[in-house]
Amino acid sequence: MKFKAVLLLFFVFAFTSFSQKKNNRELKHVTLSGSGYELGLQHGSLLKSEIAEIVSKWKQNTTQTFQKDSDSIVSDFFKYAHFTEAIKKWTPELYEEIRGIADGSGQDFNDIFILNLLDEFWVYIDDLSNHHCSDVGVASVNGSPSYIAQNMDIETYTDGYQTLITLQRHDNKPEQLILTHPGLIALNGMNENGVGVVVNTIMQLKASSEGLPVAFVIRRIINSTDKEDLLTFIQSVNHASGQNYIIGIRGEVYDFEASANEVVRYDPKNKNGTVYHTNHPIVNTDVKAWYKNYNPNLKDESLPRASNSYVRLDALKSRMLNKFTINDEIIKEALRSKDNEKHPVCNSNTENAFGFTFASVVMTLTETPYLQITAGPPDESEFTRIDFSKK
Repeated sequence: MKFKAVLLLFFVFAFTSFSQKKNNRELKHVTLSGSGYELGLQHGSLLKSEIAEIVSKWKQNTTQTFQKDSDSIVSDFFKYAHFTEAIKKWTPELYEEIRGIADGSGQDFNDIFILNLLDEFWVYIDDLSNHHCSDVGVASVNGSPSYIAQNMDIETYTDGYQTLITLQRHDNKPEQLILTHPGLIALNGMNENGVGVVVNTIMQLKASSEGLPVAFVIRRIINSTDKEDLLTFIQSVNHASGQNYIIGIRGEVYDFEASANEVVRYDPKNKNGTVYHTNHPIVNTDVKAWYKNYNPNLKDESLPRASNSYVRLDALKSRMLNKFTINDEIIKEALRSKDNEKHPVCNSNTENAFGFTFASVVMTLTETPYLQITAGPPDESEFTRIDFSKK
């Protein structure tokens, strides 16, 4: 069976209302089909040069950050990381996809594998200061649209590699829109049936070196259309990393804080259907001993309320909670916000910064689902609408 892949490139130009500096970041849009090894082979072959650049920049960034040869760090990491069994148990086709990406791009398997263990590597290095993703979910209330949205913040060396994959329908699997960078199977995503997921690292929660990594959880979610299947999966799988998952299933929104030993739903029960999350635990108490000051059971005054994640959460809450109804423009303004100069929701790629807002997404999950996306921070780029193909 032949699989077709079409590489589409288009440019997203935007401006920032703060600095008025032009932004000419490019959002690559790649359409792929099939599954498993053949899907990965397409990905690796089409984006071969970009993947080579990303691998090289990952190694340079890692060596510079830790003042240690990156190959040595990778070797040490894989002495800790034993994720293969869980991947082959829960998502075997995705393991084959990684093999295909490596072969198609001509890269070493472990170099591609570690790109796909983004959160697990962050857990391994254990640096709280590196995590600044901000997420929002809005359930449908009295027939109103339902949304999930995210500012995806990752390392600055990825700037210029913003990529959107359209994964075509295959073997009764829905069409999918996946935010990523070359060589990586997913950062977040949605499918044509109104199922989507956005995520936040929660470094403070306990991790498992034998669990299912985050990128694989994401792809497993958006590959499904069955509500009960999704909810059972997210609450029963062994999670590799402390992570928050906001999952939209058509008009419903669920928020789960997952750790090695617990999966706890966070539901603020807001009348306007909103939920919001950043990078600290709100309800899950499965906290690492050295992060005990982040335990949600502590009194509010004992928590590090002035730290980055708490400040961003307060910014999202202040912009969302008291609105009678929420639309996509309110969400976009929240994602663009810099209410606190030191701890903004929207992060620019500034000199010497570890991370920045790589992309911003707003997923509409009711009626006719579609994606709105920026390449780079949303205060520097206009949102572009991406629709699913017609059946």
